[in-house]
Amino acid sequence: MATTPVATPLYTTTATAHGGRSGHVKSTDGVIDLQLAMPKEMGGPGGAKANPETLFAAGYAACFEGALRLVARTQGKTLGDGVGITASVTIGKTPDGGFGLAVDLKGILPGMPREEAQKLMEDAHKVCPYSRATQGNIDVKVSVAQ
Repeated sequence: MATTPVATPLYTTTATAHGGRSGHVKSTDGVIDLQLAMPKEMGGPGGAKANPETLFAAGYAACFEGALRLVARTQGKTLGDGVGITASVTIGKTPDGGFGLAVDLKGILPGMPREEAQKLMEDAHKVCPYSRATQGNIDVKVSVAQ
């Protein structure tokens, strides 16, 4: 798969982690300053600490909702109150013995007919930078929440 270069950079951010999954991560602007812990399900202590999958889920959900709103606007559709995206990120073992990710994106689109909402989700999936970055690399499912 060919890469798509960023021809016109709009924004760059930087974060540094120390200690891996059981360490600390901080962005240069200080907005993110978190202790990390490996989830219990992966043999760690768990608790009220972030992990890479939580951070990825949060970023993907926010980015995807932005793409959804952009696509809706360009298609002349109005999104009502309560619109949102839930991103579930799963880490697991791959058949080759490594580790991989899977993502399930669920759109919360109250008042929009299900078929129209699903089409909007699929269109946003073509635009979202996270979706474009993961395309062909991990399994990403897009659907509309019940």
